[in-house]
Amino acid sequence: MEIRNKNATFEYFIEDKFDAGMILTGTEVKALRDGRVSFNDSYCLIDHNELYIKGLHISPYEFGSYANHPPLRDRKLLLKKKELNRIIQKLKEKGLTIVPLKIYFNERGFAKIQIGLGKGKKLYDKRDTIKQRESEREIKRYLK
Repeated sequence: MEIRNKNATFEYFIEDKFDAGMILTGTEVKALRDGRVSFNDSYCLIDHNELYIKGLHISPYEFGSYANHPPLRDRKLLLKKKELNRIIQKLKEKGLTIVPLKIYFNERGFAKIQIGLGKGKKLYDKRDTIKQRESEREIKRYLK
């Protein structure tokens, strides 16, 4: 099961992708398995050589008791030091941002997040993306 950030590819050109682990509580994992997550206004930032995701809304688990989590807390992302240094280097060079792309569970059952280095699209680029989607949709209709 995976949950995609559909708005990310519409708003950004994704240049590079990385898979990171997340530090989560038990109720957050259960809410993720139910698909109760929203990427609206979520972004990643680097603070003291550590990567965090802010604004990721994981709804409280409905059967969680007093141990339920706050929905909008900052979550630390886990990357290898080499990958983190490469991200920091690319952020300094170009005008890139770190965008969350999707959340999924790997074969061992751990929650992972795919992040991408993205460059913002201009309005005319977004129009091109819409035109391309519509033409692909029409081609699929004709093929059926």
